[in-house]
Amino acid sequence: MFSNFIHRPVLAIVLSVLIVFMGLLAIKQLPTAQFPEIAPTTVNIFIAYPGASADVLTKSCVVQLETAINGVQGMRYIASDATSAGEATIRVIFEPGTDPNQAVVRVKTRVDQVMPNLPPLVQREGVIITPVQPSMLMYVNLYDTGKDADELFLYNYAFTQLIPEIQRIPGVAQAQILGTRVYAMRVWLKPDRMRAYNISAEDAMEAMKEQSLIARPGRLGQSSGISAQALEYVLVYKGQFNTPEEYRSIIVRANEEGEMVRLGDIADVQLGSEFFDIYSNLDGKPSASIVLKQTLGSNASDVIDQVKEKLKELSEFMPPGVEYKVSYDVSTFLDASTEQVMHTLRDAFILVALVVFIFLGDWRSTLIPIIAVPVSMIGTFFVMQMFGLSIN
Repeated sequence: MFSNFIHRPVLAIVLSVLIVFMGLLAIKQLPTAQFPEIAPTTVNIFIAYPGASADVLTKSCVVQLETAINGVQGMRYIASDATSAGEATIRVIFEPGTDPNQAVVRVKTRVDQVMPNLPPLVQREGVIITPVQPSMLMYVNLYDTGKDADELFLYNYAFTQLIPEIQRIPGVAQAQILGTRVYAMRVWLKPDRMRAYNISAEDAMEAMKEQSLIARPGRLGQSSGISAQALEYVLVYKGQFNTPEEYRSIIVRANEEGEMVRLGDIADVQLGSEFFDIYSNLDGKPSASIVLKQTLGSNASDVIDQVKEKLKELSEFMPPGVEYKVSYDVSTFLDASTEQVMHTLRDAFILVALVVFIFLGDWRSTLIPIIAVPVSMIGTFFVMQMFGLSIN
């Protein structure tokens, strides 16, 4: 069979061109990542139970969820932890190679079975299920060069203006801001005032729940279809409160004589952050730290270039004094490693040609291995694509 390539050089040339063509196509499609995909698939379950201790959170939520999730298809083991801040995390580790999307669906199916058994506050706050993306892509800091914007403003600006745009870029699996600094109405209860009025924290929460809500009052004068109706009114309710003044005016207790205890009498109300768990600074200035993760099978260098281009576009609309900085970039490592490999291949190619020429003593005989080496190297990328390997 090999004699055909010797006696028919045209066939050998055609096959070589075909191998090079398939290899070049594979180069464009092969993914690029900092590390190989050897980490097992992990699904993260976040539980929030504000005001609960670690023991209460474990007994009321974590145990039930672990019991329901245990034994899910492809699972290796479960790890969980709970804190006194009313937050718990359950990590479900699957076998390597498990599809992250399929793993999330399997876990969510088990979680939905016990959701009615969890405390109402946990159901309202939500049980967040997300796949853990191990491929770190970028670390971006949004900061203020002056003193006008604080960390709370930067977080919410990034959350509303940057994150939605970045998440639409192909290849970005997750765009997350470290910490939870979403705008929230902070109600700081005063124990001494509550004791004087004999009011509990549950009374205050119940009053806020009843008076600050989204309601549907309905309509007046809607036609019944039997007789004509000239006017029809749609009733509009104010909805949930948005300002500290509105929350301070909530009536917690009232009697027949018209005496009322409002929320502002027993608590300090202010617009602040939902949590104060993580603080982010860049060169001593407040900042919002954005972490980007890469999707499986994407090209890290191309994704980073698109993210940088999008950030440059969005920077034109940022408030005065607000800027961004790329603090960590995987493409720097990828470019350096790829450059070193190219230097090694260049040196090896020169040495091979030199050794062949010294032993054969003929440039015409040396030309054949010189052509065969790049053909075999480029064709290797097609084989790498068949086995699901990354280009680096």
